[in-house]
Amino acid sequence: MSYLKDQEKTANVSNESTAASDESSIGGGYTAAEGLNSSITTYQDASGAPVETSSPLGYSVGFMAAFCLNINQMVGTGIFSTPATILSGVGSVGLTMIYWFIGYLLSQSILSLYLEYASYFPSRSGSEVVYLEQAFPNPKYLIPTIFAAKHVIFSFASSNAVVMAQYIFGIGGVTYTPWQMKGVAVALYTLAYFVVGASTKWSLKLVIWFGIVKILTLILISIAGLVVLGGHTKVEDPGNWKDPWQGTSEATAYGATNAMVKLIFSYMGYTNAFGVVNEIKNPVKTLRWSAPISLLLVTGLYILVNVAYFSAASREEILASKQVAASIFFEKVFGKHGASNALDVLVCLSAFGNLIAVLVNTSRLLRETGRQGVLPWPKFWTSVKPFGTPLGPYTVQWSLTVLMIICPPAGDAFNFVVDLSVYPTNIFNFLLVIGLVLIRRRRKALNLPHPEYSAWNISIAFAFLVTLYMLIAPWYPPSTGANGGDVSFWYGTYLVVGIGLITACVVYYYVWIDLIPKYKGYEFRQTVVEYEDGSIAHQLVKVPKTELAIWDAQHDSTGRSLTHI
Repeated sequence: MSYLKDQEKTANVSNESTAASDESSIGGGYTAAEGLNSSITTYQDASGAPVETSSPLGYSVGFMAAFCLNINQMVGTGIFSTPATILSGVGSVGLTMIYWFIGYLLSQSILSLYLEYASYFPSRSGSEVVYLEQAFPNPKYLIPTIFAAKHVIFSFASSNAVVMAQYIFGIGGVTYTPWQMKGVAVALYTLAYFVVGASTKWSLKLVIWFGIVKILTLILISIAGLVVLGGHTKVEDPGNWKDPWQGTSEATAYGATNAMVKLIFSYMGYTNAFGVVNEIKNPVKTLRWSAPISLLLVTGLYILVNVAYFSAASREEILASKQVAASIFFEKVFGKHGASNALDVLVCLSAFGNLIAVLVNTSRLLRETGRQGVLPWPKFWTSVKPFGTPLGPYTVQWSLTVLMIICPPAGDAFNFVVDLSVYPTNIFNFLLVIGLVLIRRRRKALNLPHPEYSAWNISIAFAFLVTLYMLIAPWYPPSTGANGGDVSFWYGTYLVVGIGLITACVVYYYVWIDLIPKYKGYEFRQTVVEYEDGSIAHQLVKVPKTELAIWDAQHDSTGRSLTHI
């Protein structure tokens, strides 16, 4: 019995104080708990990470912070760097404009799903980490294990750092080598890492400031574009609006799909604030307004910015611009110096704000995966010591981002990293759509309360069709051959790598959770561990089969010891 007693010592840490989490079992494998941030009860499967009644990260996220968290991640470098790729994929200016609106419809449909999920779990940060965990509780720990590994591996943000470095060299008019560009990108990301690691409160204030700068930058470009369109500048009419459908016939299935991937990347971030739900007072009410408004505002500005680009530069010039389409607009309208350089500085600030917003969101997602108990060293992922920030997740993000900046070939790094990060996201978006339907049915069977927000069925159907399409269509080869995509190697490399990593996670899960325990004669059980900073997490422990009956009799479904309540 000594082994079991040793595990009890670990489990009992959580029962010395009930302030951090106060879940109660309600039957059917579900628990109920209320967080201090919301009056809505969180009902969840008992295998899920425990609800933190009082958030160890505080409650610094208000309406403006939530609004700007979304703005900062959506408006990174995508709107400045991907228009050329989208135009190349769809062929014409007119179809490009339609694509940006389609991106809004897709984003809004998935956003409505997130709002309903948040209504179910208002006191759990981590967004899709929580939603997938609760939608697919069986096989136990399978989805959390896969998603944890996926999110750790893909927790880099190298593309924005790379493009920001390119703009910085452009401002100075300096020719750079690939390694010089990589060095500047690493330095920029390291600066962002120190900013978010030092203070949650001040990093959120910076998020608000950068969000305002981004909005003003896009408004400035939009106004300048409308002035150019009206013929009130010396910029010659490139003729894009005389025949906006020119080039449509040149579009291919691969090009259209690749354009959609880049479009999703440009909009990615409209659910960013859902990662910090437990740090928001009245989260459902706050997000119900801040998230749709931020998405609608960004969509309008994206369309106006594209109008500006196409009013100042010809279709051929934009196609030749590759990753820095905005620079051509700035040069044509403001010249190569002065105001043009000032706008390039604003683009750099926009990219830096994106780095901070992504770091904040991804750190919460990684922290939540650590609280599930499927990653080793739960304290490393969960603790907020010494600065009240999740330094463990931040450090992992920094390390992987630096690796992804340094290792891939400079010419293909941007496109490959974007594709690689989007495709697994599409897989989990598809599962989120199915998962929402499953949660609805499960809660109805248990007669649990209706959510404060419910997504329209048509939104769910649209999200299902589009996410399914985005899983299938990328496999269609480009018309120019297997190596004719937007990278210099096989077009499907990112698809195989993404699926291969997820498959490896599934194999690892069954070896770790099933084969090895059967061979060694034990089973996993979860315990609830509370740390000195108020953070709580699940920890999986190995219980010999001969002691399972005693263990189960002494613990409830969440893993709390019944003998110390």
